[in-house]
Amino acid sequence: MFASFATWLPHVGVAKLKSRNTKVLRTKTCGELNASHVGQTETLAGWVDKYRDHGGVVFIDLRDRYGITQISFKLDTSSDIQELAQSLRYEDVVQVTGTVVSRGEGNINPKLPTGEIEVAAASAKLLNKSRTPPFEPRGETLPNEELRLQYRFIDLRRPPLQRNMMIRHKLTKAVRDYFDGLEFLEIETPILGRSTPEGARDYLVPSRVHEGSFYALPQSPQLFKQILMVAGYDRYYQIARCFRDEDLRADRQPEFTQIDVEMAFVELEDILSTIDGLVSAMHESVRGKPLPTPLPRYTHAEVMEKYGTDKPDLRFELPISNISDLVADSDFGVFKNTVADGNFVRGLCIKEAADKYSRRVLDNDLKGLVGTYGAKGLAYFKVTDGKLDSSIAKFFNDEQQQAIIERMSGEDGDLLVFVADTWSVSCAALAALRNFLGKDLELYDPTEINCLWVLDFPLVTWNEDENRYDAEHHPFCAVHPDDVGYFESDPGKIRAQSYDLVCNGYEAASGSIRIHDPATQQKIFDLLNITPEDAEERFGFLLNALRYGAPPHGGIALGLDRWVMMFTGGENIRDVIAFPKTQRASDLMLGAPSEVDKRQLRDLHIKLDLPEQS
Repeated sequence: MFASFATWLPHVGVAKLKSRNTKVLRTKTCGELNASHVGQTETLAGWVDKYRDHGGVVFIDLRDRYGITQISFKLDTSSDIQELAQSLRYEDVVQVTGTVVSRGEGNINPKLPTGEIEVAAASAKLLNKSRTPPFEPRGETLPNEELRLQYRFIDLRRPPLQRNMMIRHKLTKAVRDYFDGLEFLEIETPILGRSTPEGARDYLVPSRVHEGSFYALPQSPQLFKQILMVAGYDRYYQIARCFRDEDLRADRQPEFTQIDVEMAFVELEDILSTIDGLVSAMHESVRGKPLPTPLPRYTHAEVMEKYGTDKPDLRFELPISNISDLVADSDFGVFKNTVADGNFVRGLCIKEAADKYSRRVLDNDLKGLVGTYGAKGLAYFKVTDGKLDSSIAKFFNDEQQQAIIERMSGEDGDLLVFVADTWSVSCAALAALRNFLGKDLELYDPTEINCLWVLDFPLVTWNEDENRYDAEHHPFCAVHPDDVGYFESDPGKIRAQSYDLVCNGYEAASGSIRIHDPATQQKIFDLLNITPEDAEERFGFLLNALRYGAPPHGGIALGLDRWVMMFTGGENIRDVIAFPKTQRASDLMLGAPSEVDKRQLRDLHIKLDLPEQS
């Protein structure tokens, strides 16, 4: 249906080996040779990818990260080369010197860039013998992920992962080239910092020198980059390592990399247009053509109304419709009572899907899906002969049925599904159902990159458990200038000058215009029940910097790992990180985290208080 990823993934470039030494272990890579090299004597080195003994001739496929070259060993050449050739097995590391020869018309392998030639070995040397690997890097069937993470050094030999690492490199280089062209400075910020508890838990590092005190690994360089703006470095970026001790999922890791950006003497438009250009440059580095800009822009209120989420996947449409006003006087009690209670009836029109989902699937699978998000049920109709067709259709008169069909843009053969609940439940349930349908019905091209801006987020949200407001993004977001008056009357209506960049249904970047004067900053702290004393204790170094001539500034951070995952078409962020952690934040290859020597604990003045083993 859609183009395969192979049609747009970057060509695995072939390195031209350069060396000042006269003696080299290889003169070419395993992806470099072609028909133009026939007759030349070359030396290759790599891993044995495949082995085939055809009696008088042994063939191996020799692999490195650049590609594969077929090597032929004539067994009557010499006893030494015969013995070596017949002893080679998967993943042995070998060096081969020989003549590049044509395979001939009938033996060309069109699937390989090197498929027109092979190297007739004149000499060979075993550089290292491999144990039998727990799995083959080019095997058709992959073992479970735990085994692959335990033997990550073998897993990383797999061509898909090598391609992912190359794409990661290309993206990172594109980022640096783009910002360098705009006179940004790449400045490193500290890894060992101060704990400022909010949001995710910090990773703490005990200090040996300062007894009882701890450093914290940065969740982001947020405070440092604002201080750099105060210091006069008006265009900063960093490929920054960040750490968050939080529950994991497929697109999240305890340590991750973000493209961190901050600019001074700017307004919101400056940030958005700069990042539009960055995204277009990244797209060009991988796909070979820039992404059209400016990227589409929506308000937070618009996407929640139309898609139920602040990170909608717009590779397909499938909008949410609100029919609350149309069913308030219907005879269907569930809808009528929901609206009477001040809640909502909202739904999706699934085009040409009336016969694609059986009643069993609708009543069990799809109802179960929305149920996990709090919805108490899923009502549905088919559109047949211009009317609603369902066991509950009798509760709606002809006028109501026509109004519902018109509101939903329904046509014969469409399936209409509805959730009747609170605003938040209907948003969450229908957004999840929409994402499921998009994938299940193949409504989008998985190779497409679709980005949009979401603007005007709420500044704060009400925390019912603690009876106070929480910052929607963080406490340093500037207030929308039109909403300053709501501080006293209705803080929940205040919009922040914050923005998210959404790509393929993922939050791919997040940022804001910052508060640059201490008085306004304290006003936000007051709203969040952060006393002046607490503010000084937690953020004193930033507040102090703001007192010394802070310019207007703003910034954003893009999740590099997530961008690589999207550009490779993957769904698991661990596949684009060289040495990732499991969902339990452990490194199976290293055996980390691990216990440490008692002397180390003593030096750090730490005594463990572990629960007793049963």
